Amino acid sequence: MGFTVEQECPQCGAPLQFDETDHLIHCPYCDVNSFLFTPDYIRYVLPQKASGKDIIYVPYLRFKGAVYYCRGSTTGYRVVDITHIGLKLHNMPLSLGLRPQAMKMRFVTPDIKGTFLRFSLKASEILARASKLSTGTTNEQILHRAFIGETMSLIYLPLYMEGDKLFDGVVNRLVANLKPEAQVGIESAIIKNPRWRIRFIPTLCPRCGWTLKGEMDSVVLTCDNCRTLWEAREGRFVQVSHSLVLGKDSNTFYLPFWKMRADTKGLNIKTFSDFIRLTNQPRPVNDETGEEEMNYWSPAFKIRPKLFLNLSRQFTISQPRFREEEELPDKNIHPVTLPLTEAVQALKIILASSTVYKKNVFPYLPRLSFKIKDSTLVYLPFTETGHDMIQQDTGISVSKQGLGLGRKL
Repeated sequence: MGFTVEQECPQCGAPLQFDETDHLIHCPYCDVNSFLFTPDYIRYVLPQKASGKDIIYVPYLRFKGAVYYCRGSTTGYRVVDITHIGLKLHNMPLSLGLRPQAMKMRFVTPDIKGTFLRFSLKASEILARASKLSTGTTNEQILHRAFIGETMSLIYLPLYMEGDKLFDGVVNRLVANLKPEAQVGIESAIIKNPRWRIRFIPTLCPRCGWTLKGEMDSVVLTCDNCRTLWEAREGRFVQVSHSLVLGKDSNTFYLPFWKMRADTKGLNIKTFSDFIRLTNQPRPVNDETGEEEMNYWSPAFKIRPKLFLNLSRQFTISQPRFREEEELPDKNIHPVTLPLTEAVQALKIILASSTVYKKNVFPYLPRLSFKIKDSTLVYLPFTETGHDMIQQDTGISVSKQGLGLGRKL
C-alpha cells in the first residue's frame, strides 16, 4: 500500500498531492509538468504536532517492492513492504507501522526546523534481513538476491526530549526513558547542516525544447515533436535508444521491453548458442541465429514477480527476431515504469530462471557479472482479448489484471 505526499508546485507554489510512486508531477493551476529527481534517497517527514518543541528527526528506511533470490536449486521471490529504523537507538520502535499510509507526508526541505539524525545502517543489510525472514527458515545459502521494481526512501519520525524522556512528536506520547549513553548516542548521530534538496527537472526536450509527455509513474518521457525518448539520470535527461515492432491493426496495444546485449563474465555466454548450451534448453538453434550476440529481455514496466520472471524468461529463451523500426507508437502505449538500471539488476535472475540444469549456472552466481554493450527500449505489439494481452508474433501472453496491479507496486 502506497502513501500520499503533499508538496507545493515548484513553479507557482500551489498545493499538490501525489503518490509515492509518481515521478511526473502535474500542477493543475499553472499547467506545468516537473520531473521529480533525487541523487540518492527521497526523504519524507511525518507531520508533527509538538509546537514549540525542539524536534529530533529519526530516519526510517522505507522499502516496497519485489525481492528475488536464488537458493539451492530454486529461484524464488517475495513482495516486501516494510519500514525499519535506520540507526541503533535503544527502545525505539523498529517500524513505523501504518503511519506512512495513514498520514500525508512532506518532502524534507531546508526550511524544516529541527535536528536530523544520520541514517547509519546499511540498506542492503536491512533488506537482506527482511527478505530472509520472508523466505523461510531453510539453511540453504542464498546465492543471489536482487531488489527489482522497488520504491526505496527515508521517512523521518519527529521526536522531542523532556529531561531524560523521549516523546513521539506525532501523537505526543512517551516513547522511551533515555539512559545517559542513549542521549550521547543521539548527540553523536546529529547531522550538521544537511543539504538535502528535492530537484524538479523541467520537462523540456533537450533536443528541440518541446514539452515531454508521460504518465505520473513514467520513468521514460516522450517528445511528440522530434519523436525521441528521455530518461532522467544524474539530474538531467538522457536520450533512450528505442525501436518499434509494428502491429497488425489500429487496435494494437504496445508494451515496452528492455533488450540488453551483454557479455557474461564468469560464464562463457557471448552468443545465443552459448546461452542455449549452458542453460540446457531443449530446442535446436540454426547457425545464423546461434551466432548472434546474446540479448536478454526484460519488461520495462512493473509487474508481479511471477509474471516478470515468466515474460523475461520466455522472450530471452525464444530470442525473437523482430522486424524493428526506429519509430514510436502513436497510441495505445503502456508507460515505461521500470528503469533500465533495474532491468540490468535482473539479469542474474533471468539467467537463473531460464536454466534447466541448475548446476551449470547456480554455483557461479555469486561471482557472475554482466557487461552491457548496448540497450534498446522495444515496443512490442499485443492484441487485447477478454483477460489477456497476446504478443502478435510469438503468442506470449500477459494478463490484463497483472498489468493493472503492477502499476500499484
